[in-house]
Amino acid sequence: MKQLTRVVPSVVAALCLSASIAMAGTLDDVKAKGFIQAGVNGDLFGFAKPDSKGVWKGLDVDTARAIAAAIFGDADKVKYTPLTAKTRFTALQSGEIDVLTRNATQTLSRDTSLGLNFAHVNFYDGQGFLIKKDLGVTSATQLDGASVCVLPGTTTEQNVADYFRVHKMTMNPVVIENTAELSKAFFAGRCDCMTSDASQLAGIRAVAPTPADYMLLPEIISKEPLAPAVRHGDDQWLDIVNYSVLALIAAEEMGITSENIDEMLKSTDPKILRFLGVSPGNGESLGLDEKWAYNIIKQVGNYAEVFERNVGAQTPLKIERGLNALWNNGGLMYSPPFK
Repeated sequence: MKQLTRVVPSVVAALCLSASIAMAGTLDDVKAKGFIQAGVNGDLFGFAKPDSKGVWKGLDVDTARAIAAAIFGDADKVKYTPLTAKTRFTALQSGEIDVLTRNATQTLSRDTSLGLNFAHVNFYDGQGFLIKKDLGVTSATQLDGASVCVLPGTTTEQNVADYFRVHKMTMNPVVIENTAELSKAFFAGRCDCMTSDASQLAGIRAVAPTPADYMLLPEIISKEPLAPAVRHGDDQWLDIVNYSVLALIAAEEMGITSENIDEMLKSTDPKILRFLGVSPGNGESLGLDEKWAYNIIKQVGNYAEVFERNVGAQTPLKIERGLNALWNNGGLMYSPPFK
């Protein structure tokens, strides 16, 4: 989900505070307290949501766990702060959280006026439409005159307005600020369709009273590269977060999984030995233990494992890899060399 950005005095103050926090060294702060404070969605099935036992699960949760594994050698040294679309960036700017892993789209304004840095994308997404099947609609171009559930003050709201305008259609927006309440309104029949990031719609459908009654329309009307975010001013912390995500991808490229990783320690392939820390250097460059990448994959898995466990074809979301497949399998997931 994409919140509109506007620089206001409170944001300027937060930026000044975040600059001083970043200069202090986020890695040192994290080590001192013994855990990472990660900002997450909190109620998005497949990405960040506690299960019935209170255990946090999801693709964004596993991203935070990968960072913790890299730093502490323990993927469980994470505390989660549920954040709304409105509060997520302020929480990061102010230092309330160390990293934002909450389905946030990288944009120019967020990279600049909000004072954020985005790590590598952990999920390529796009805005879509969720409808009830009995509406009899098979394309978004058939939604002329429809009532549309949408969060206010977001670029999602702008995108859908632009889409309807371009296709010379009218719509009646149903605007509710809270995602959970907006979903309830949709399932109660207060609107014909709901629009958001396609992954979020899949998560909402998965927890519907009767998921089989709903479908995602084929149109994707925007680009939404979702990625972890950190504050400007701390390059080491950005490097750690960035390469924690890239380690998941690189491991999949090299065929390293949580199951075979110990056998891979015996490999004769120099790039695998560097990646796993058998040949030293990468850990020192990041200011981490040489086994940082080994710990990520051993405890969290590679990107394919993370994807399939949380949102893949065998989960209620049933999301295909698509753009999130490796670059050599038709997708966009690509890692630079670990050397």
